[in-house]
Amino acid sequence: MTTTQFAEPASSQLIPVLGRFFETKTAADIEGTMSYFSPDMVTYIDATLGWEFAGYEALKGVFTQYMPNWHAPARSYATRIFANAASALVNMTDTPELFGGELRILAAIDFADGKIVRWVDYWDSSAYDPALYNQFRAPAEQFPRDLKDSRVSIQAAPEVINAATALQKSFRSEDPSAAGAILHTDVVFEDMALRTQVIGRIETLRYLERVLGRVPYGRSSQLRHVVGGPEGGGFEWTAGPDSEMLVGITALALDASGLITRVTSTYDSRQLEPDRKADLILASVPH
Repeated sequence: MTTTQFAEPASSQLIPVLGRFFETKTAADIEGTMSYFSPDMVTYIDATLGWEFAGYEALKGVFTQYMPNWHAPARSYATRIFANAASALVNMTDTPELFGGELRILAAIDFADGKIVRWVDYWDSSAYDPALYNQFRAPAEQFPRDLKDSRVSIQAAPEVINAATALQKSFRSEDPSAAGAILHTDVVFEDMALRTQVIGRIETLRYLERVLGRVPYGRSSQLRHVVGGPEGGGFEWTAGPDSEMLVGITALALDASGLITRVTSTYDSRQLEPDRKADLILASVPH
């Protein structure tokens, strides 16, 4: 059985709502799943495969296509949720029975009047079957670059907006010392795409010195959108020209004083040049 660890204290009514959503989705209940989405939905996007479902009926169509084929032990579930009353950052997993491979996703979700209006999934495809990836990924000329973030106001809690803005600014300007001012002493820094984890502020700052000029969320990256509540959330970003405008997301956990206790980024590392990816993986080793 999978243990679900939600952010504590659970200050938002969206946390139980999203818990029920994943139960309904796992049950392959098409109408029940769609009941969580606004009829005026802006978009649902898989930022890795380039799937864009612009509107309620388009999303219902894809669930109608796939859900009848989901059978036990197929599951879609959240392992961590950061939320306020209007937006959420969700760590979630789709098991291989859903889309042919295990997907470890960070999702940015916005609500209006209690219904989902925008949902964007970010995940790394490096462990996903190459044949399925090539089959499912949208052609380059059709790949969505507009993630509709400009059509949804930032509704995140002030605490996570402040932390996200400051951290992304330090990344963009390659300034680890600025990042250090808002990181907890025992911060855990993770890059899901590179399978990298660094523990503690001292080692994290040394790591950032080595990589901010080369990771997609580093030099010249641009902040797109922020979601989440006072205990944490995340910010979506677009990489600089060196990474061909790759998109991704960085999740943040905060303590009571607003310091960042965990930083978790993901993006599709399959889009990085192999030599660059290898160098970034090597950079996780102190030297």
